[in-house]
Amino acid sequence: VQLVESGGGLVQPGGSLSLSCAASGSNFSINVMTWHRQAPGKQRELVALIISGGGTTRYADSVKGRFTISRDNAKNTMFLQLNSLKLEDTAMYYCSANVVVDTKMYHIWGQGTQVTVSS
Repeated sequence: VQLVESGGGLVQPGGSLSLSCAASGSNFSINVMTWHRQAPGKQRELVALIISGGGTTRYADSVKGRFTISRDNAKNTMFLQLNSLKLEDTAMYYCSANVVVDTKMYHIWGQGTQVTVSS
C-alpha cells in the first residue's frame, strides 16, 4: 500500500490550495488518516486528522477555521483544503495513514508535497 500526495505549489498570502492523498494497493482498509507538515529547521507537526467514515476530524489550533480535511472512502483518497494561507504555512505537507492488511496494522507515509506561501 502506498500514499501519493498532490496539489502543492506556490501561492500568495491569503490564497488557497487543495491537497490530495491517494492510497493504492490491494486488500487493505484504512482507519485514521492525517496531514502533517514540516518546515525547514522545525519538527514535523500534526495539521489535521480524520477517522474512518469522515465523521470525526481534529485540527491544530494554528489552522482551525482555515483548513478543512475530508476523505472519499470509496476512492481511498483524503483531501486538505487550505484557505487564507499565511507565510508560516510554508512547509512540506505529508499525509499518513493507519492501514490494515491481512489483520496487521501499518503506519505509512506519503512522499510529501511542497506548499510555499510567498508574496
